[in-house]
Amino acid sequence: MFDKLKQLQQARAIQQALSQERIEAEDNGVRIILRGDLVVEEVFLNENLSLRDQELAVKNCFQKAVRETQRVMAQKMSGMLGS
Repeated sequence: MFDKLKQLQQARAIQQALSQERIEAEDNGVRIILRGDLVVEEVFLNENLSLRDQELAVKNCFQKAVRETQRVMAQKMSGMLGS
């Protein structure tokens, strides 16, 4: 029972730490800022791009940010669970 309580506390600590992380990705002048808990904080568009190019850039930025967030998440989890 205490092991489960400890795991729950660790999960909450990881979730709290991730919500404090900010990941920024950029593609073709378009930027996305994503929190570590996968909440989009900000999106900056490039008005010099066509609509289609902006759509692609947003998609690319989001994918980059999610990959980086997953990397940070794995790093934090291994650090917190390993200690």
